[in-house]
Amino acid sequence: MPTPRPGAAVRGSRSGRPIMAALDLLGRRWALRVLWELRNGPHSFRALRMLCDEVSPTVLNQRLAELRESGLIVREPGAGYALSALGESLGDALAPLGAWAERWARSEKRR
Repeated sequence: MPTPRPGAAVRGSRSGRPIMAALDLLGRRWALRVLWELRNGPHSFRALRMLCDEVSPTVLNQRLAELRESGLIVREPGAGYALSALGESLGDALAPLGAWAERWARSEKRR
């Protein structure tokens, strides 16, 4: 499957709308987890694999390639993979979702 791009048809949508491409990219298995694990700094392939509960090397390679091609992560020589400025801004955009998840978790405890 090609890396989703704004302006192009993606899984579930032929509209080319940027949000559809973003949802396709971020909805791929392990994509958000990889981005989450990179939030505090770079990690090597091996470290990412362990942090991601031993995701298969094939899937991790695919996700890293897609996230690099999308401009969300970069490979830093000697340091491994890191968020790009665009990837960091995605983290800022997802912060409200994280806050919502915390509220949801608290509400579940009260049930």
